[in-house]
Amino acid sequence: MHPFTAKSLSKKILFIAPYPKGKAPSQRFRFEQYIPALEANGFETELIPFLSEKDWAPLYENASVLRKAWSMIRSFWKRFFLLFRLKQYDHIFIHREASMIGPPVFEWFIAKVLRRKYIYDFDDAIWLPNYSQTNARFHRLKAYGKVRKIVKWADQITVGNAYLKGYAEQYNENVSIIPTTVDLDRVHKGKTDQNKTPITIGWTGSHTTMEYLPMLLPILKELRKEFEFKFRVISNHPPDLDFDDLEYIQWNRDTEIEDLKSIQIGVMPLENSQWAKGKCGFKGLQYMSLHIPSVMSKVGVNPEIISHRENGWLCETEEDWKEALQTLIENRELREKLGSAGYQTVKTRYSVEANTTNYLNLFK
Repeated sequence: MHPFTAKSLSKKILFIAPYPKGKAPSQRFRFEQYIPALEANGFETELIPFLSEKDWAPLYENASVLRKAWSMIRSFWKRFFLLFRLKQYDHIFIHREASMIGPPVFEWFIAKVLRRKYIYDFDDAIWLPNYSQTNARFHRLKAYGKVRKIVKWADQITVGNAYLKGYAEQYNENVSIIPTTVDLDRVHKGKTDQNKTPITIGWTGSHTTMEYLPMLLPILKELRKEFEFKFRVISNHPPDLDFDDLEYIQWNRDTEIEDLKSIQIGVMPLENSQWAKGKCGFKGLQYMSLHIPSVMSKVGVNPEIISHRENGWLCETEEDWKEALQTLIENRELREKLGSAGYQTVKTRYSVEANTTNYLNLFK
């Protein structure tokens, strides 16, 4: 139990988020995994997503425009009725946005009409256009400019890194960094087996971040001429990569950790873009939590997480990537050393346990 008493705190927290519980990595690792700690400290919690389970499924599929439109209409209607229930909650926490498209109508109503304070949380540069090709023609409906207004109206803002904090502080001075974290006790348990052969180099992520994988393809092909290894991709959609030893695994929450533990080297390639600077290094943290040495692009928050060749490997050029992967393929002891150091970094700085008190402080 953390140093809070149930009587000294308000009781009921409403989490407003885009997706159903357990479906989106940003929600799972930004706030959902703290719900047990909040409830253990006397809070009642409720998560009300914009999209229901029924409406979430067709969103990123090639479903008809009419079906997607009806899902949005139904979701807006539910959000409207939620406004009449807000008085029963002591705290309101909004992750990313109250509605997935359109202007910030609900946030404005909460702040300006109902005069309710809310905590606003985000972990990507969501003020910049970023969208899946499945919904590319509708991306302007996202109204990216609404982010600065939601930040301005918020009572508190929590973000995943310093780059995001710098953006938010242009509009609101009450900004704090709570890193995206992993749960070493309940979820990311165990470690990879570095004695397993052939070695598996792996990547995990959603289809929206798969665009960075092609930059590794020439390097993997060149290394494959000399070394035997597999390249594993764990995602919600198969990658379009021309690589003979590619192993695709459909992401499944029930098998996610076991699928990750079969990787001996984890990669996180990024381009040096404004969007990439907003990323919170979560792929690398997942690898590190399972004692997997993490090889990451030297972009954004990654250099804050990784001390080069001490708890992971940072790369800027193709030559860097080739050197990193070749060295780690050849050197089992180095893989174990970096994996162990990476785990300690996660435990002390990027775990749920290390950040729970900061999270509870939001709801004093």
